[in-house]
Amino acid sequence: MAPETHFTDSETVRDIVIGMSDGLTVPFALAAGLSGAVESSGIIFTAGLAEVAAGAIAMGLGGYMAGRTDIEHFASVLVTLLAAGTPNRQSAR
Repeated sequence: MAPETHFTDSETVRDIVIGMSDGLTVPFALAAGLSGAVESSGIIFTAGLAEVAAGAIAMGLGGYMAGRTDIEHFASVLVTLLAAGTPNRQSAR
């Protein structure tokens, strides 16, 4: 019987889908709002590009900070477990 394989990068796909959804919704909403208020399409285009750049920086920093927080949390849990003297597998035999 052949081994069954599963897709293991579901978190990455989730992050990409959410990021694309957020990254496309806000610039289109900004362009739609500005198009009713501003005559020049150049201003609308420039504002859209500025929002895309700002959104990319914000999402990147948010992802970085979330990753750093996870690393710090798991490190503190490891230190707590090691300090508590958790039994290893060999001592349980």
